[in-house]
Amino acid sequence: MSYNLERAIAELDQIKADLFRKDFLLTWQKNDNELMSVFKIAEILKELHHRNITCKAFQTGIAVSNFRDNSTRTRFSFASACNLLGLNVQDLDEGKSQIAHGETVRETANMISFLTEVVGIRDDMFIGKGHTYMKEVASALNDGFKNGVLNQRPAVINLQCDLDHPTQTMADMLYIKNYFGGYSKLKGKKIAMTWAYSPSYGKPLSVPQGVIALMTRFGMKVALAYPKGYDLLPETIEIAKKHAKCSGGSFSVSNSMQDAFKDADVVYPKSWAPYHIMETRTQLVEKLDKKGLTELEKEALNENAKHKDWTCDETIMNTTARGSAEYLHCLPADISGVSCKEGEVSAKVFEKYRIGTYKEAGYKPFVIAAMILACSFKKPAAVLNNLLRKNEQRVSFK
Repeated sequence: MSYNLERAIAELDQIKADLFRKDFLLTWQKNDNELMSVFKIAEILKELHHRNITCKAFQTGIAVSNFRDNSTRTRFSFASACNLLGLNVQDLDEGKSQIAHGETVRETANMISFLTEVVGIRDDMFIGKGHTYMKEVASALNDGFKNGVLNQRPAVINLQCDLDHPTQTMADMLYIKNYFGGYSKLKGKKIAMTWAYSPSYGKPLSVPQGVIALMTRFGMKVALAYPKGYDLLPETIEIAKKHAKCSGGSFSVSNSMQDAFKDADVVYPKSWAPYHIMETRTQLVEKLDKKGLTELEKEALNENAKHKDWTCDETIMNTTARGSAEYLHCLPADISGVSCKEGEVSAKVFEKYRIGTYKEAGYKPFVIAAMILACSFKKPAAVLNNLLRKNEQRVSFK
């Protein structure tokens, strides 16, 4: 059945969400209508692009890309999303800016935003820092717009922080929603969000935290599992419990990967660093304690090595629903015998689901573009309807 763009835009208009001149930082700060509007816009944009119809909602403007941590998928997804909408991307390299000379966040935020429509920020490595930094940038932009420094108030988009990775988890959600055939089909489905062994250290907690917070809103049975000591931030656990109660789903926490995978419809085996390790890491970085960081890394890697049996292989996948649960990963996965000696997933399992994970990642540019559109225009449905009506070709073929 073909996608009906006219109907989808009409349904978007009926959602009545209001994200105009707001930011998108944490999924759990958004109500159901706001989330559903972003999902709907993302799918409309994806279909417009598929039909070769231009999605340029902006005639001019730049998008500031501020990545304070390494990235491939999210960095290129942000650039792609901004280009799709007609914005030019400018990287903020803090080492080459006056930030290196002590310029304040408040001043920087305004100086980069005179003709800026969106600021995308990734700051995920330090507990208590990333989300706080994003709020500080947002506050500075509010001040600049209120006092007439800025003609427009750029939206701040969270491209991953210490608490949440909304662009990733919402891409995950769109993928499984379409895989199972609709949001209503997710109710009662079991998803195993589990820790998995990695030979690396210090991976953020934001993906598992974001997954448990979002999937519990859709009535899913979310089973979180990790070895003892690999706890997530307590506040995110409480959020997941609250969402599960409200949606009629369930949320459980265990120290058994086997229990989590048993009869699961979806599995998400992903390494992360324990909360207390990340907290200590943040403190050592603030003190510029290189020796302490080296010792902490050694300690963390030694602890990881005790749990090499936490891996997604054919044996444990056979215990899932029908022996073939859908496999999710934010990528890059640590693939045993491929990218590392021993890792999160066996080569055979990953290869079976590889194309699916690529498609999963393929939703991210459209989710980011949807966040930008929803936060930049008062009536996004009207904007999309205008693009559809014009039917301007994105690429002209000879």
